[in-house]
Amino acid sequence: MRKEDKKVVPGQRGAVPGPGRTRAPRVPGNVPTDRTRPRDPSVEERLRYRFDAVLTRGTAALCGWLALVCLALVVPVSTALVWTDRHAPASLGSRIAAVWRNTGQTMRLGGEVGPPLRVALTVLLALIALVYVSTLVSLITTGLTDRLIALNRGHARILENGHTVVLGWSEQTPTVLSELVAARTDRRRRIIAVLADRDKPAMEEDLRASVGATGRTRILCRTGRPTDPAALARVSPATADCVLVLPRDDPRDDAEVVKTLLSLSAAVEETEPVRVVAAVRDDRHLAAARLAAGPGATVLDTDDIAARLLVDCVRQPGLSLVHQELLDFAGHEFHILREPALSGRTFDEAARACPVSTAVGIVHGDGTVALNPPRSTPLLADDTLLVIAEDEHATRLSATPTPYDPTALTHAPPETPRRPEHVLLLGWNRRAPRIAARLAGRTPPGSSLDVLAEARTATLTGIRTVTEAVGGRMAVLHRPGDPALGGTTDALDLDRYDAVIVLGPDHRPGRADPDDRTLVTLLHLRAGRRTSGRPLPVVTELTDDRNRLIAPPLPGADHVVSGRLIGLLMSQISQNPHLTAVFEELLGPDGNTLHLRPAAHYVHTGRTTSFATVVESAARQGACAIGYRSTTASGHGLRVNPPKAHVRYWHPDDQIVVIAPGPA
Repeated sequence: MRKEDKKVVPGQRGAVPGPGRTRAPRVPGNVPTDRTRPRDPSVEERLRYRFDAVLTRGTAALCGWLALVCLALVVPVSTALVWTDRHAPASLGSRIAAVWRNTGQTMRLGGEVGPPLRVALTVLLALIALVYVSTLVSLITTGLTDRLIALNRGHARILENGHTVVLGWSEQTPTVLSELVAARTDRRRRIIAVLADRDKPAMEEDLRASVGATGRTRILCRTGRPTDPAALARVSPATADCVLVLPRDDPRDDAEVVKTLLSLSAAVEETEPVRVVAAVRDDRHLAAARLAAGPGATVLDTDDIAARLLVDCVRQPGLSLVHQELLDFAGHEFHILREPALSGRTFDEAARACPVSTAVGIVHGDGTVALNPPRSTPLLADDTLLVIAEDEHATRLSATPTPYDPTALTHAPPETPRRPEHVLLLGWNRRAPRIAARLAGRTPPGSSLDVLAEARTATLTGIRTVTEAVGGRMAVLHRPGDPALGGTTDALDLDRYDAVIVLGPDHRPGRADPDDRTLVTLLHLRAGRRTSGRPLPVVTELTDDRNRLIAPPLPGADHVVSGRLIGLLMSQISQNPHLTAVFEELLGPDGNTLHLRPAAHYVHTGRTTSFATVVESAARQGACAIGYRSTTASGHGLRVNPPKAHVRYWHPDDQIVVIAPGPA
């Protein structure tokens, strides 16, 4: 068969195109079919494309098209209005003139009729006026838009006096701002300025979600590096009432805190110093930060404070609740009472004259604080009373002391020698050496610390350093393993330990939340405790307060959210600088500290009596009773600063919160 005689089937491969058609070149591996053939654009797509093409031709083409579209709409409507008007002129020329007048008035072209030159001149004047008004509106709109953009970028300067400045952004920011809002409720004008190296809208959105409604307090966010003096001037630190420099999330950024303090010192004149409260995480930068901040500033060591809180809670589980209650402005906290009527009285007489608040110390005229002074200490003319109250106006004096029941008074039993304690440390971070060193100073000789952590270089180095530092006061033993693995925790004999401390890894940018591993460790620890059945105090360090709500419940457990407590402490000191000395003593190894002691040390349990009786018994034993904790109540059962006339049944397991000499 000849080639031209081959039968061709339509659609068959190798089919010859019909007459008048040419064969399209075929790309190997890509045979065109009806499914792959591009569809024709729709009418809407064509119109959109033509409109985009007009926009690319510039303003002149856009104005021309806009005029044509307006005329295409206005002229027919004006014609319809004239031809449907019963009072319209009869002649065609008059009707066309009426259409012109309607069109000219609608498009602001004057609409004048008469000789062509007159019509042209009126149209020219109308166009000039239209261009002028349009340009003026455009200039005003552009100026307002640029101003709004500048404000939105957070570069505008704040011109305020007596405001509070917060420099930097970290995990403490929501806590600090929330407390400042709660603490300044009785001032008429309240401004809090925040300067951080973040976008202003992002900061405002985060604060709306974390802080919520601020009432009459205004929070003004500005964008800029706090280390830049030009950016620092945007929040007017020289006229501020107090400046807070927040610690960074990473301790390697403490050098930036020091640089911020240097910039702040350069921006504020020495003749008008400003109260400064700052914090660093690594104690290696503490001395430099205090030098940069100046003699009147307060610089906190966050890791040291966190270690103190953890060790105190190991000895007395539940103590973190007392600290949080005293630091939180939502509850009862420390206040200064300036009352001339107390001048010349003893501290005991002043304390008895406060029926709804608790006197715990004296602030002398030179700024020093005497916490839990002897009851016979007199108040001088320039002294003020340090009290725990609901707010600074809640304290009222009474001429007659609240009566107490002398038959309910009791005495604390004599102290017995403490036996050696064995503590289990699950996990390791940069605060672990401080915790171990403080445990060695609080536990009796012969105590031991077992560290269950992965055998990393930093862990091994830290354990060797701690072992050399504590010497023979406490044995430190390393057990290699991952506390987040169930098999590792199950292999432990929990019955031989007196307390457990759970630590998470150090926070690192780009890594998972440290609390994730901590929560997993608590789950395995709870399973092991159920098997043992023996009550065991467990103190856990968390970085996020929200994780405290979802932490596995453990009997006698205590959760220390160090970041939140540091933020609360900074807020308290910013409002009352005298509290620096108070908390230094409360968290220090010497002097007066917080204690949770059995109620039987102060009153006979199993009976009903007033809190004034507890206060009187504690005063006779050299302590200040500031509250109690009920073990039978729902929740944590803690109540700080109850009224002296408050009467309740005292259970044998109840605890009294006191400020007394000696370590916790």
